Formats: sequence, C-alpha cells, structure tokens
Amino acid sequence: MKACRLSVGFPVFVLLASTLLAGCVTPPVPVDEKHAKHAKYATVDESAMLPLLGYFQLLQRMSPQELARERIVLAAMPQTPVTLVRMAALLGQPRAPMDLSRALGLLESVLKSTEPVAVSLLPLARTMTVQYQERLKLEQQNEKLLQQLKESQRRSGELQEKLDALADIERSLPARPTAGDTLPGATR
Repeated sequence: MKACRLSVGFPVFVLLASTLLAGCVTPPVPVDEKHAKHAKYATVDESAMLPLLGYFQLLQRMSPQELARERIVLAAMPQTPVTLVRMAALLGQPRAPMDLSRALGLLESVLKSTEPVAVSLLPLARTMTVQYQERLKLEQQNEKLLQQLKESQRRSGELQEKLDALADIERSLPARPTAGDTLPGATR
C-alpha cells in the first residue's frame, strides 16, 4: 500500500521540484560598469559559455599533435569572439607551445568588443584573463628563481675551485718541524 502512495506522489514530487527549479534559474546578469558604456542594456547569456567550457574539456584530452592541428584550424577560422576565446584557451594549454601573452591579447579584444556574443562571454573572458595573468606572473617568478639558482650554483662552483686551490697550496708547502725535531745547524 505504501508503494502505491509513493508511486502516485512521485510524479507530483517531480512536477513540484521542476517548478521550483524553474523559478531558481538565474536571470541574465547585467554587464559591469566598465563595459556598460558599450552595451548599456546588454545582458549576459550564460548558455553561450557552455559550449566553450566543453571545448576546454576537449582540449585537456587532446594530444600535442591534435592541439597543433587545432591551432591551424582555429587560425583559418574567422576571428569571432568565440574563436578568439577558443584560441586563447588553446594558447594556454600546457601540453602545447604556450603563449600566454598572445592569449591575453586575444581575451582583451573580446573584453573590449561590443558584439552581443562577446558581451555574453565577458565573465568567461575575465576569468581566463585573471588566470592567465596569474600564470604569467608565476612563470616570471620561476624564471627569476631559476636565474638565482644558476647564479648560486656558479658562485658555489667558484668557491669550491678556490678551496681546492688552497688545498693544493697547502699540500705543496713543506712540512713544519715539530717540537722534537732539531733545527739544522743547532748544537746538541
């Protein structure tokens, strides 16, 4: 008997849950003040970002050869905001030749664009920009640390050479007489 009530109530529950969830769908987010002068009443269509998020996942599964072919394909396509974001994502892949500076330039052009598609991609482009700037900063710090390490190793090598030279000089010196030894020419 309880199973029967559950099966009758289940469709009602599903209907009620779907109605509640439909009310929770986020409305389009207005564009921030920086870009409001370009598109005063533009709103962000969050669904425009979903295919690009799927594309990011696809890029992560590609081999370096596939990433190289994808770069050629994207270079031949018209430079729409979607293509620019895709190319920026490709340029940020660690398994391919990275060019974060160029990727940031592409993202900046998307951020400045007034096309409706570009306006819908603003949150994604901003997020990628922040991440790429952080990665670029970390790469610069790593390069600086690597240079410091090389300089430290060079100085360590120089100091070791000096120590070895001093040890050679010390070995070449005649032995010092001990207290029990008599000096030549001394009377006994």
